[in-house]
Amino acid sequence: MSSYYEECVPEGIHYGYGRVSTKDQNPARQRDELLAAGVDPKYYYEEKESGKDFNRAKYNEMLSVVREGDVIFFSSLDRMGRNYEELKAQWSLITTVKKADIVILDQPLLDTRQTKGLMKTFICDMVLSLLSFTAQNERENIRKRQAGGIAHAKMIGVKFGRPAIELPESFYGLADKVLEGELTQKDASKACNMKRTTFRKYYCKYRDGEIGGDVKKE
Repeated sequence: MSSYYEECVPEGIHYGYGRVSTKDQNPARQRDELLAAGVDPKYYYEEKESGKDFNRAKYNEMLSVVREGDVIFFSSLDRMGRNYEELKAQWSLITTVKKADIVILDQPLLDTRQTKGLMKTFICDMVLSLLSFTAQNERENIRKRQAGGIAHAKMIGVKFGRPAIELPESFYGLADKVLEGELTQKDASKACNMKRTTFRKYYCKYRDGEIGGDVKKE
């Protein structure tokens, strides 16, 4: 019995794109999923870059060779990108200007091979907008809660001083990546050589606006 992907394979090259945010993350799982979906290994592109924008060497190298009838596979939408407006622009560039297709493996509705014409545009635009807006809105809400926590702490006389322990220099950058959904706490704790429980303790303080170093009552 043929698989879903085998039944839907159009003519053209099957490209795959894998992305992780730090050198400590392993993109092997994404690669395995993309190859299993029909991507030829020689057309698989991978890089370790943030998803905040599309200024990425390997992504743009891939895009430069994509032609009409080709298909680009991503394991999930956030591997393609995280910026709502730029994500929509790239989606339109690939599907409308280049006339290629996009397949998001963990979102079956985001498979532009399934429908054509106006229905294709309507379904994909609707689902893409909903998923992208929800993800970005959550990140902005986290930022607002963090800013509100800092303001409240200052108002009640909390002093932002040095941490109770000496945090690694990389802690705050990695904590930001967790806030942005770029990293899991597990991966971030490994990347800065902290115990997971210790990282979580200080990450939660940072997320809630209690520290920019640790907090000390005056």
